[in-house]
Amino acid sequence: MFSFKQLEALYWIATLGGFAPAARKLNTTQSAVSKRIKELETSFDTPLFDREQRQARLTEKGEEMLLIARRLLEQRDIAIEQFSKPEVIERRLRIGVTELTAMTWLPRLVRRIHQHYPRVVIEPDVDLSVNLRDKLLNDEMDAIIVPDAFAEPGLSALPLAAVRSVWLARPGLIGERRRPLRMHELASHTILTQGNKSGTGIIYDRWIKSQSIFPSHSLSCSSVVALIGLTVSGMGVSYLPYKPLRPLIEGGTLEIVETTPKLPDVPYVALYRSERKSSFISSILMLAQECCEFSDMFQIEELAAGGHEKKRNAAPFF
Repeated sequence: MFSFKQLEALYWIATLGGFAPAARKLNTTQSAVSKRIKELETSFDTPLFDREQRQARLTEKGEEMLLIARRLLEQRDIAIEQFSKPEVIERRLRIGVTELTAMTWLPRLVRRIHQHYPRVVIEPDVDLSVNLRDKLLNDEMDAIIVPDAFAEPGLSALPLAAVRSVWLARPGLIGERRRPLRMHELASHTILTQGNKSGTGIIYDRWIKSQSIFPSHSLSCSSVVALIGLTVSGMGVSYLPYKPLRPLIEGGTLEIVETTPKLPDVPYVALYRSERKSSFISSILMLAQECCEFSDMFQIEELAAGGHEKKRNAAPFF
């Protein structure tokens, strides 16, 4: 017979490419992982790894066993989640988000998950969209929330919400204007962009090129906070989310630069690996749909009298 621990060892060695990383993933020693594999090989009287190779490479029978291990482990996880009450599910949730999500509705999502799954340990990872996608593909994330800029085989997308962006600049930077600027006029100014590792940056770079516009000078910055700071200081014109920055616009710190055509909205999605979806992940994604709202910075939910929740929207600290 074989055990789930042995199957987990096989799966993570094959997935991570070695006994040492698999041991770290399973919070055990490399010798313990090796013992599990040896026991599994003894049970079936067949080698699962090619010992003549320097890397942990599966034999043909090992590849067959990996397919079986993946299927059995998935069925185990589904069974545990299906027959366990939410309040007793005990596991890690690795969820990746972009900077904008972290600055707006992530606190609401974390609170909601804790309410439904009090024993789940949430591990948020704030990073650029491209990095988050790579982590998801490498099975380092359970789900990520990013702009809809990717079409990867093996990944499924759940639509969440769209972000309205506008061109913003320091008041007076563009000068007097009585009509919206055409894109070639805007391109004569320094354009501040979010770069090619940002989902929003990828979407808007494609859109700007589709307008046959090539800015005379541009400056790329991967951080939204830093980009806001550069825009406020008058370094150039940038595309930024309208609703979270409305206080800065209404306060006169930034002004909208009207253009024709206007910027398209940026759709956000929750991405997950199609073969790894479970009832637990489905529930988390539904909570994300309920919480997703790119309206104000640092949305905080308070418990009011009578057990009802209401939201206090804090103004940006910029």
